Amino acid sequence: MTASAVPIVRDINILRELDDDSDPGDTSVGLTGVLGVPAGVGPWPAIVAVHEAFGVDDQMRLHVRRLTDAGYLVLMPDLYTQGGARKCLTATFRTLVAGTGRAYQDIEAARRMLLERDDCTGAVGVIGFCMGGGFALMTATRGFDVASANYGTLPKDADAALAGACPIIGTYGADDKTLRGAAGKLEAALVRVGVTHEVTEYAGAGHAFLNEGESGPKLLRPISRVMGIGPRPEQATEAWKKIEAFFDRYLRGAGEPSTV
Repeated sequence: MTASAVPIVRDINILRELDDDSDPGDTSVGLTGVLGVPAGVGPWPAIVAVHEAFGVDDQMRLHVRRLTDAGYLVLMPDLYTQGGARKCLTATFRTLVAGTGRAYQDIEAARRMLLERDDCTGAVGVIGFCMGGGFALMTATRGFDVASANYGTLPKDADAALAGACPIIGTYGADDKTLRGAAGKLEAALVRVGVTHEVTEYAGAGHAFLNEGESGPKLLRPISRVMGIGPRPEQATEAWKKIEAFFDRYLRGAGEPSTV
């Protein structure tokens, strides 16, 4: 593949770039996504990024850009390809809880597409935000080398869902009213099942604090502010350092210098 002097982030049709033999089936029709390719010549380790409940918006694209700039091949599948957030949100959350369904097939299609690329090292991690953080936890046993769950909902039976998982880094806000106690519960479950992990709860941060700006419908943003949902730059800076270091260790490989 042709090397670029600068990182490239672009929209793609995932199924068009996936070999027919690798299509897991039951994916979204015309599954699209956002692909980030680092500058220079690969191969690079790869990351499947799973978006928050509001879909692939500007904030999610910034996360793709950040990880691409850090030297990772990144693909964010649009789990709402077949109808947008308004039509697909409820069904996607149901799929998350059920542990099976189209969203999981879409994530698997993204993982396989990355593995097929000549510029992928063969190491693939998963990172998710909000709803996507829940999917990151639920797919940590499904072929990924490392998982980053950011303010993600915990599985109903965390011990069963996480047994045998890849290394997991969990990131939560202490002021997140939607996930009270989640960090402690996740830490306890990972200890019980013997999964390598790092879980941090950040004081003064709420839900979606890694975002650089507000997200979601403008009509809902005043409510989000009251609930403490949204950017916290100081805590986000520290959290990203930990996430990138964790990925360096378990995805890029020990001893290889980071490009960050």
